[in-house]
Amino acid sequence: MTSAGTLVFTDVDETLIRPKSLFDFLEFFFTGRYGDAGARHARATRQHLARLQRAGAGREEANRAYYGAWRGQPAGEVAEWGRRWFDERRAGGAFYLPRTRAALRRHREEGAVLVLVSGAFDAVLDPIAADIGAAHVRGTRPHLRDGLYTGAVIGPPVIGEGKRAAVRAVLRGYPHVAADDCYAYGDHLSDLPMLTEVGRPVVVGGSRELSAALPAADVLPY
Repeated sequence: MTSAGTLVFTDVDETLIRPKSLFDFLEFFFTGRYGDAGARHARATRQHLARLQRAGAGREEANRAYYGAWRGQPAGEVAEWGRRWFDERRAGGAFYLPRTRAALRRHREEGAVLVLVSGAFDAVLDPIAADIGAAHVRGTRPHLRDGLYTGAVIGPPVIGEGKRAAVRAVLRGYPHVAADDCYAYGDHLSDLPMLTEVGRPVVVGGSRELSAALPAADVLPY
């Protein structure tokens, strides 16, 4: 049972929600906003990221490269499209992974503070946070100039070690909460730094690598 004031950290893509939000939203925005030209841009971005990964780029490098696709887009408009994306996907059903969603609901009902930790950005994460009642969002921060995305990011992406740093930053704001009493949910080996920062890690899905690295962790099947 969750104690009052406990922090519960969760990854988002394929841990809390089914789609890979960054790719899904990329296509949703650019195709919806710019039609065929936008669809080509989204497709070219995905191909570029796939080439980077085939060449050995890590998730952090790919995450940085992803935000280059948003160069010149107005942040306010993107945020509005993010709310539209969420509303459509949520209404379509099968958006949340039901076991994770139910677990987070129980945590919150028992007094926990929910924290989203993801390589995604606020346009995607804020509507999800509002819907599930997450108090904090720690995502990759695209750089803005005059309200437009520049294609760069501020600080490290919230992937791998960036997730560890995000957990520690939130915990510093809750000095009365012991990390050993906190939970974290993740599905991929890149979530390991986040999961090892708390006393109650939960492996979502069937990652053998992650389960092997955390043999004492609870497992939440899909």
